[in-house]
Amino acid sequence: MFFQTQKPELKKEYEHFLKIAGCLSNLFSESDIPYLYYRVAEKVFCRAFSAEDLSRSDVSADAKKDALGIGLKTFLANNNKTFQKVAEFNNDRRLYENLSPEDLIKKVSELRNARIEFTENAHALKNSIYHCVVRNKGKFLIFEEVMDKVDIFNIKNITERKGSIVFNDGKHDYSFLVSKSTLTKRFITEPIVYEFNVDILEDPLLELRELLEKTDLHFEKESKIKQTIYLPLYGRNQIVFEKSGLNQWNAGGRDRHANEVYIPIPAEIHKNFPSFFPDRETPFDLKLPNGNTMQSKVCQDGGKALMSYSNRELGQWILRDVLKLKEEELLTYDRLQILGIDSVRIDKIDNVNFEINFARIGSYEQFKNMS
Repeated sequence: MFFQTQKPELKKEYEHFLKIAGCLSNLFSESDIPYLYYRVAEKVFCRAFSAEDLSRSDVSADAKKDALGIGLKTFLANNNKTFQKVAEFNNDRRLYENLSPEDLIKKVSELRNARIEFTENAHALKNSIYHCVVRNKGKFLIFEEVMDKVDIFNIKNITERKGSIVFNDGKHDYSFLVSKSTLTKRFITEPIVYEFNVDILEDPLLELRELLEKTDLHFEKESKIKQTIYLPLYGRNQIVFEKSGLNQWNAGGRDRHANEVYIPIPAEIHKNFPSFFPDRETPFDLKLPNGNTMQSKVCQDGGKALMSYSNRELGQWILRDVLKLKEEELLTYDRLQILGIDSVRIDKIDNVNFEINFARIGSYEQFKNMS
């Protein structure tokens, strides 16, 4: 696990930040159970433990520390064995909506496992866990467990209920909420590894006003990211063409290396964001989700291709290391849909430094319609 291996001073700082968040509970609720918004829980964890925030990346982990992926969750203790959402498949209905309950559960489990594996491949993770802040009367409790894949070969007790299908894989109880396309897992939050009391301010607005009046606070903060765009991993009509883009290695005309690929840059990107990328053939650094940096460039007629400066490096990373395709195996849109991604997000830090992350299905189309 993660928490118990951390230095005592980091644990205390984490506790301190959570107490600050929890003391403001009366802004949101009149309950004696402290409130903790899940985005705040993610920010606090990453700040306290200097973890990398993956929450914008639409992957199975919310944070990364070294080679460990961490799914961050916060929920009410209740009976210490509640169901909580672990995955959502709104964009994948066509893959399972007409299947029998047994086949549906198998398909959903396959999708879940593929996305955990994809997250670990993309971000160079060796293991993944859940870190949970469990909320109880007057306190926060810390619980952790391994982020297991569904043991598909051991699925049993598939039972249809009103609006859901429940099942067990020998390790965990699961429930798939059909109308919401959401997979939930029962978290049995025992044993608790750490706990502490949270004092809830009676009038947090008054306390905050007094703090602001006493302190000369400056709220201006320059963002590290200057601009963001999205690019599709497919061509027209959501097709990954057999001889271009991420299948460029399969094109004719000359001998090509199996890792020779490019990410398409549609013409509207250059039209709407003409100064986003450097001039054609001018190299720039592209930081990958695994922490490595790949020298890259815009090339081909009309600047339609994002490539690595070495035309093999991009293919090695995206086809082999992340998507786990064999040489001469074509990438298809169906494969992307199984993984829940069909786009990449490019963040511009400055004119020579950029970052790339995978984005969920429909991200480029949504971005295009908003541009």
